[in-house]
Amino acid sequence: MKNLIVASTSTIYGSGYLEYLLPSLSMLFSETDEILFIPYARPGGISHEDYTLIAAKAFSKIDKKVIGIHTFSNPSEAIKNAKGIFTGGGNTFVLVSQLYKNGVMESLREAIHFGIPYLGTSAGSNICGVTMNTTNDMPIVYPSSFKTLGAIPFNINPHYLDPSKGSTHMGETRETRIKEFHTQNSIPVVGLREGSWLVVKADSIQLKGTHSARIFEQGKAPYELKSESLLNSLT
Repeated sequence: MKNLIVASTSTIYGSGYLEYLLPSLSMLFSETDEILFIPYARPGGISHEDYTLIAAKAFSKIDKKVIGIHTFSNPSEAIKNAKGIFTGGGNTFVLVSQLYKNGVMESLREAIHFGIPYLGTSAGSNICGVTMNTTNDMPIVYPSSFKTLGAIPFNINPHYLDPSKGSTHMGETRETRIKEFHTQNSIPVVGLREGSWLVVKADSIQLKGTHSARIFEQGKAPYELKSESLLNSLT
């Protein structure tokens, strides 16, 4: 039975790293004291070691130990033996490239479908979707595939931003970019605003947080789903 939290971000304004999610994380990881951390996304080019320290500090507040997957000689075995997994944010292209290079995309997919508790934030949430094609990140490396975990039957656009009223910015909005995606793809996209997350339990997918989500489906006008809504039928 799948058991995931798929969050738009690790940090909301005025809060510490993962702080706003800690009550939910205590429940998600209630059956384990140790979490395997996947730091491959490397936000800002941070090292795997330094990124793992940031995650470890946050999880220490709920008495959880964090071990970085980069410290294992066999990362696939590390995933198979994990009792809880967290994939942090950063650059989705770097993350997906490293997951494929290390041969762990399939191991991670199997672990999630087996029911290992999983937390993804930002890039770590992007990979929960069918593909990574609705990321906001620059393609600084070329992964061997854009196909990701398929733990949820749609794609995520984390950090979703609405157009600012009165803005003179002439560039494309997030909505425009997602509409472009739908000229070539039929996969639904969920725009997750900051402070929002999805709770996935088996086949149930529920929106949590203080904001609604923006839903995009090919051939339809975008629409809003309120917090606490179910997204089970979005396929």
